[in-house]
Amino acid sequence: MDTSNPAVFVNAELLHTYMGRKVRTVIQVMSSDGGTVIGKSTDEKQLVVKGSPPVPLTTYVEVIGIADSNQSIRAEIWNNFGDTFDMYNYNQLCILANGEYKHLFI
Repeated sequence: MDTSNPAVFVNAELLHTYMGRKVRTVIQVMSSDGGTVIGKSTDEKQLVVKGSPPVPLTTYVEVIGIADSNQSIRAEIWNNFGDTFDMYNYNQLCILANGEYKHLFI
């Protein structure tokens, strides 16, 4: 496993902190139009993900890519997470991974 460039766990609120860096998040897919997916982040905010999503998309998708802006990610890897997922717990993970336990994740 390559650990030289880890993807940081983020929600929409944390995304701006990692502009230009590799991030990972889970979104609830709201709409998809070819190369753009609009989703709801684990903190209930909207995110735009650009790239080539898998077909078909499930309701919940993990995205790993580069933070483009405050609300957008340029996806490199897409992982379907199915149609049920605990967004609250993932959001808590994002908060822990960017707080006092950051050293355990990056």
